[in-house]
Amino acid sequence: MHRGARAGIASRNNKLDFGDFGLQVLDRGWLSANQIEAARVAVTRHMARRGKVWIRVYPDKPYTKKPLETRMGKGKGNVEGWVAVIRPGNMILEISGCPELVAREALSRAASKIPFRCRMLSRH
Repeated sequence: MHRGARAGIASRNNKLDFGDFGLQVLDRGWLSANQIEAARVAVTRHMARRGKVWIRVYPDKPYTKKPLETRMGKGKGNVEGWVAVIRPGNMILEISGCPELVAREALSRAASKIPFRCRMLSRH
């Protein structure tokens, strides 16, 4: 798969659709599967099985890397991992079924695992 363009702002996946609180990204880039999983673990550990968590991004883009000390040419490298393309306005996570203080702390822990500037949204 090509690298593709990351221009523009998110026209889809930019509102709260499932939960009461959400984490919205303000920058653009690639979010790896490991970073998404780290954010998910941070949220679910803090919420201690209260409430529900929705992950709104999916890493469906493979990125490749050639081995170290390899000469130019000889084709494309092997798949190194999977990433999700992130544009400003994308929702990363949504939470419901917990008090606002718990949700705010859980989302701030998730934001610390994500390499972009984020903000928290709520329905209220």
